[in-house]
Amino acid sequence: MRPPDPRTVRSREAALVSARELLVEQGLAGLTHSAVAARSGISRATLYRLWPEPTELVRATITWHITASQAAPTGDLRADLLTQLAGTRAMLHEPASEQAMRVLIERAAVDPAFAAVKESLYRSGTRVVRAILTAAVEGGDLPADLDVDLAVDQLHGPLFFRRLVAHRTFDLDYVQAVVDDFLRRPNTPLQQGPS
Repeated sequence: MRPPDPRTVRSREAALVSARELLVEQGLAGLTHSAVAARSGISRATLYRLWPEPTELVRATITWHITASQAAPTGDLRADLLTQLAGTRAMLHEPASEQAMRVLIERAAVDPAFAAVKESLYRSGTRVVRAILTAAVEGGDLPADLDVDLAVDQLHGPLFFRRLVAHRTFDLDYVQAVVDDFLRRPNTPLQQGPS
């Protein structure tokens, strides 16, 4: 395979930088091919070639936004979890990204294209935490039978519930309490009760 054309890579990156700025400033409603073209100087034809559908532009922009908030793990389980969840907290308290999440969740319930975007973004947003948990299991810092999906829910769930359902703000002390509570638990998969 030939390496990607450097001009295409530059155009894509310039467009995503502008798209992220629009997302932060105006929310999901401001994230259109026309607005990105006007902001970035990249032609609409090029943007449609890169992302033919509006949902593809949304997915690429929010994935770029999520990736910018994620730091590489250091190998210190508690510190790495705190860093990743602090990034999640920041996104949940940023008005535009918070609103984008609310709109995505709402539209995903009725639009299969947005449902696919939401699933993709869920995977992108939890990718680093999953890697941290998996490495901790392999290194013996967490139980070998840890249910990683459940652990992801236990770590992210309180943050999303408090912000998107309860409509309450929270600080880094709350994030620390969530992480420390998780690390104090036996962290075994949910057991079925007696039938």
